[in-house]
Amino acid sequence: MLTDNRAAVRKVLLITLFLNLVVMVIKAGVGYITGSLSLLADALHSFTDSGNNVLGLVTNQFASPQPDRTHPYGHLKFDGIGAVGIAAFLGLAGLEILRSSVDRIVSGGKPVNISPAEIWLLLLVLGINIFVTFYERKAGQRLGSGILIADAQHTMSDIWVTILVIAGLVGIWQGNVWNIPQLQWLDVFLAFPVAILVFKSGWDILQQNLPWLVDSVAIPPETLYNQVMQVAGVVNCHDITSRGVVGRQVFIEMHMIVDAEDVETAHQITEEVETLLQAKYHPARILIHVEPPAYRSEQITYESPSE
Repeated sequence: MLTDNRAAVRKVLLITLFLNLVVMVIKAGVGYITGSLSLLADALHSFTDSGNNVLGLVTNQFASPQPDRTHPYGHLKFDGIGAVGIAAFLGLAGLEILRSSVDRIVSGGKPVNISPAEIWLLLLVLGINIFVTFYERKAGQRLGSGILIADAQHTMSDIWVTILVIAGLVGIWQGNVWNIPQLQWLDVFLAFPVAILVFKSGWDILQQNLPWLVDSVAIPPETLYNQVMQVAGVVNCHDITSRGVVGRQVFIEMHMIVDAEDVETAHQITEEVETLLQAKYHPARILIHVEPPAYRSEQITYESPSE
């Protein structure tokens, strides 16, 4: 039976939402005061952090792992849908950053004026980002929540973006001190790698969650075959399928031939197989179809139509 950790996940999301709002307000405020395009872009990136937390709270409300009449396989895919929503937010943020950067290059803009006090304030923001990332990732791994892990990965990208932006603003500050106006272009040029990091983060999240949503194979059937065949009494297993994500939840199905003269013995053998697979891939839901001893099949799993 899967544990319903939604209350714990919701608590983590509320804490990170508050911290992300603090980060966003500070970045947006300093960006507006200094006229920094890269910092305003970073604030937009942080805005998606807050939006992702809200999205996570909404999807978390529906992502019960327990089956019911209308969703007999549980509701955990809502968690995956939330993670894909995060990727969509990142894509939109990246496009907006690129648009603003090109507009600044074509139309120009005011010079950026940054002070040491504002740089120290941004370093405080960086510390908050680092705390949120490790706190949320650890909680996501402990609770088995895809939405928390995906959001922690997003915040990790925010850390690198903030480091990059702060480095550029330090360069601009020194340029103002040394009267090197050319360093003002750092602000525009740094907005482009910010956009690239945002897109990469979204792509990584898609790669992690699409297999869950489209029912890609979770465990190679050959691996399951070799493990099951080690159980005493198993003669053959075939038509092996699996889906889900190991560590989050997997569904395993197979047909099996057992060396048993009665139903009770066959049941005991299948129970041993289920215990073995649960130990390796918990949490898992396993369905085993027992076939007559005379039946034989060499088809371990399903083949692609072209094969």
